[in-house]
Amino acid sequence: MRNMDTRTQLEKERKFDGATGADLPALDGLSGVADVSTGAPEDLDAVYYDTDDLRLLSHGVTLRRRTGGHDSGWHLKLPAGPDTRTELQLPLRAGRPGRVPRELALRTRVWTRGAELAPVAHLHTLRHRTLLLDGSRRTLVEVARDAVSATGLRNAHGPALSTWTEVEAELVGGRTALLDAVEQRLTLAGLRRSASPSKLARALGRDPSAAGPGAIGPAGPGPGSIGAAVTDLLREQQRQLIALDPAVRADEPDAVHRMRIVVRRLRSALKSHRDLFTASAEAGIAELAEELRWLGAVLGEARDQEVLGELLGAEIERLGAEECPGPVGERVAAWAEARYRGSWKAAVQALDGRRYFALLDALEGLAARPPLRHRAARRNSGRAFDDCLRRERKRVGRRLTDATGRGAGPERDTALHEARKAAKRARYAGEGAQAALGRPARRFARRMKAVQELLGDRQDALLACRELPRLAAAAHAAGEEGFGYGVLYAAQRAAIARSDEQLPAALAAVLGSGPH
Repeated sequence: MRNMDTRTQLEKERKFDGATGADLPALDGLSGVADVSTGAPEDLDAVYYDTDDLRLLSHGVTLRRRTGGHDSGWHLKLPAGPDTRTELQLPLRAGRPGRVPRELALRTRVWTRGAELAPVAHLHTLRHRTLLLDGSRRTLVEVARDAVSATGLRNAHGPALSTWTEVEAELVGGRTALLDAVEQRLTLAGLRRSASPSKLARALGRDPSAAGPGAIGPAGPGPGSIGAAVTDLLREQQRQLIALDPAVRADEPDAVHRMRIVVRRLRSALKSHRDLFTASAEAGIAELAEELRWLGAVLGEARDQEVLGELLGAEIERLGAEECPGPVGERVAAWAEARYRGSWKAAVQALDGRRYFALLDALEGLAARPPLRHRAARRNSGRAFDDCLRRERKRVGRRLTDATGRGAGPERDTALHEARKAAKRARYAGEGAQAALGRPARRFARRMKAVQELLGDRQDALLACRELPRLAAAAHAAGEEGFGYGVLYAAQRAAIARSDEQLPAALAAVLGSGPH
């Protein structure tokens, strides 16, 4: 999806109102500023795009096509912290007027969720720039005085025409301390920080912080409570899921794996802390956890193929040519790539479906206003997390005890796979408790990660053993030597045996350890 003409930068700027005169206050004499220069005036013409119900704006996202000035083109701006946005730029030729470039449409789909992007506002800006330069004539801060006229392109989106003047101070090559000093000068001259975070929000008379499904609700449980800790956990994981959606669609390296982990962390948090949610919300929380399980399975298909390809590829490189004669490596690589590509396409198709969009809506609602019991606001997070980790440890111990007590065969393999999933959930619970418990939670998470990885390696080897006979049969049908596939199969069986030898020690470590 990434176009070679794409440019990404971090934009840090502050907006100010109250500019009534034509001139800005004097900005010379600031630390690190060698000269103050007047930049060439710019005549900017921009059309902003959004859904009919302004889904991008409600999430603090803006998308525009702008002509004029030194950076004409398509601009997508994503929130990245206080006064900070990540800006993705494409040249004008990337998309025709009225039609958003495919790359930007894909990158915004996690917010538009199937709704059409169309022009919602037309803004014309006359910009007068003041440049703060260092000794090498490099721009540190650009201060712009903008005279703006805006027209809403749809009746529902605010007044037909509005005009105003504002000042923007953007950090270009300097430090935040210089931006603070500029703000101080502007404030002393009578300017004040703008209540509106973007020109589009002002043009349409919208406050993104209070609009749309992504708005965060009341502060909720107080600091130090288990309710506050779980709320923070849910919001951070939901934020990461949103951020990874475009990366999965673009098939960026490791994106599927990272998104799958976030999905699992979310589901684990809901499961581990389900006793904190109100009785009336239990059914909805259970349904949400099931939908997360579905999404994890969709992403897991692609990830499992990726892992198998890497596993067998590494084993083939380790073996000598005499142990893997013929085109074993080429056949395995082509098979893994084809399987991964098919699974990835299926995953992206799922990300464009109503079921996924409904899941995103539900997660936003949960993260904004978790339906917590009153005791969640009162209960000490350290004590609550401690109890949670004890429950998770016992759960892993029961699963491992059951699995290791079974004889060799499919039932034991399935039981060990379930024990692995329990260890993974316990690990995520431990990682989520680190802010409250510190070192004991980190130690607990490391122990559970060790169990998870031991059982994970076993499961990967088991899956490889199931696929290798099929690969060998295909090679035989093509007239290729099959000896190498037998060598690979034997190596994976040996890996399973090594894992089984370590299971008693793993069980002893789990049964003998607590969160402390």
